[in-house]
Amino acid sequence: MSQLVESAATTAITQPEQAVVIVTSAALQTQGMAMVLSRAMQEQGVELSILLCDQAAELAIQSYQSSSALAPKGMKPEGLLQQIIDAGATVAVCALFLPNSNYQEQDLRQGVSVAQPAKMAEMLRCANSKVITF
Repeated sequence: MSQLVESAATTAITQPEQAVVIVTSAALQTQGMAMVLSRAMQEQGVELSILLCDQAAELAIQSYQSSSALAPKGMKPEGLLQQIIDAGATVAVCALFLPNSNYQEQDLRQGVSVAQPAKMAEMLRCANSKVITF
């Protein structure tokens, strides 16, 4: 019995905390807060995956520019997203976004992929992962 407890403790120590952040909102402040909190989690050592769906997937488009920067630091959600990508997060647009938009895969920012439903479902089911939606 003590080996089982020891094994569980070792597993908890060796597996990094994971978070899957799903952003669907078109609202600038909601997108901004999603990126601010995602970046903060990443800086705290959380292994981060972001899924951008619906209008929030526009953030993944290389040429996208939001209407205005957000106070107090003058950041835009797409700029924060780029920082998150550069720091190693996995970022994807939902599988429905490109076929239902005027964009192609080559329009995506470098480091952004198209989500594969089976892989995404696996990440959502992972016992070691928190799922957060905006």
